[in-house]
Amino acid sequence: MAGTSATATQTRPSVRRAVIFDLDGVVVDSFAVMEEAFAIAYKEVVGEGQAPFEEYRRHQGRYFPDIMRIMGLPLEMEGPFVRESYRLAHQVPVFEGITELLLTLRTRGYKLAVATGKSGPRARSLLEQLGLLPFFDHVIGSDEVAHPKPAPDIVVRALELMGLPAEEAIMIGDAPTDIASAHGAGVASAAALWAEVDDEDALLGALPGAVLHRPAELLELCPSVPRG
Repeated sequence: MAGTSATATQTRPSVRRAVIFDLDGVVVDSFAVMEEAFAIAYKEVVGEGQAPFEEYRRHQGRYFPDIMRIMGLPLEMEGPFVRESYRLAHQVPVFEGITELLLTLRTRGYKLAVATGKSGPRARSLLEQLGLLPFFDHVIGSDEVAHPKPAPDIVVRALELMGLPAEEAIMIGDAPTDIASAHGAGVASAAALWAEVDDEDALLGALPGAVLHRPAELLELCPSVPRG
């Protein structure tokens, strides 16, 4: 029995103390606004024709200029896309249950961060407009790290800012790039399926540690942080 007790002590997992969220498709339902901004940017820069938004969505989680390079579209689309995203930001809804989730996590003692494919200033502006910015200790954009998702840099940066080791955090995302970034940083991951996920098979194929169908389900993975 003594040997069993020692083994249990050695393998006891670290206490979870932080949650790192992707933004679009996890905290906010921004896809309708995103599609409109993308269509306007495409028409201004490329011209007439159907803007390939469905293909754009398959690359969610990546930084906008990286998506343009992958799709072979002009980098000049970023200017009007960002302009329209700011103009339409008031139309972006917060997913049902997210505000309550963030409040409960804060009450339970968690540090919270956002690690997003958006630029940092645009992400912080949107969260401030929606009244959610005070919930987060840090909001990090893809323009604020050397290598955006699927590289681990943005998750590693969140850990550095919060002063926590990888084993004390979990990353919540709705795209394979989110899960890959978490894996690369050594952080636990969970797939968020409360949005209309473009390719659920690809998301689950990225091997998230958990699958969540509603924001409140995260609370089962995040008990109160012990005091002291």
